[in-house]
Amino acid sequence: MSAFLAVYLRELLILRRRLKKHFAAMAVSPLLYMLTFGCALGGGLDLGGRRYIEFLLPGLAAMASMTQAFGIASEINIARFYTAIFEEIQASPAGRTAYALGEVAAALTRMLLGCAVIVLLGMLFGVHLRCGPLFWLAAILNGFAFASLAVALAMAIRSHADQGLLGNFVITPMAFLGGTFFPVDSLPDWARHPLSLLPLTHASRAMRAVALGESPPVASFVILACFGAAFFLFALYAVGKARD
Repeated sequence: MSAFLAVYLRELLILRRRLKKHFAAMAVSPLLYMLTFGCALGGGLDLGGRRYIEFLLPGLAAMASMTQAFGIASEINIARFYTAIFEEIQASPAGRTAYALGEVAAALTRMLLGCAVIVLLGMLFGVHLRCGPLFWLAAILNGFAFASLAVALAMAIRSHADQGLLGNFVITPMAFLGGTFFPVDSLPDWARHPLSLLPLTHASRAMRAVALGESPPVASFVILACFGAAFFLFALYAVGKARD
């Protein structure tokens, strides 16, 4: 427990020092998406009696739960390649489970802040999302999955420059194809079925259903939990290999 808290509190101290910058970064992209897609391009769209921006905002919150959680990979890279903090952790009695959990917990903290920023921005546009417990549960499950994946991949890369490749091949395609900007169910079968395998698709589906006052699909929560468990085991393996 002490090792877990040490890793978690270290990341929180870094977050606190950069909190204003983080809040600004968390707000800029969603604000641009709301203005361009939600108001300009989608201002006249009607989705089952709802404005497009009402459809968009829960998707942006789901996307934030992915991007903000995955962003912990950059902090891990810096600790590995520049500040040698990871080498000190390797030399300490801290086990791989405590280290992975500490990094994942820090990523979830960042993720919750990012989702809260989007909810607040939505109020500025006159959209009040129903943010009940299931909304945050879906965000946490999705964030846990991508935070675990971030830890695993951050342990696997060989240089900090490779971090950008992870975003290009993992995060960016999923952000645009995971139901953030359009309903996946409206696609033809050959596209809908593969996209239904993405964790972000299920996070968007569950969070949007709760936010719009509908019943979220239970299967989406189960699938997100399975992704989270699988990615966390991958993270434990990757941390163990890096320590070796």
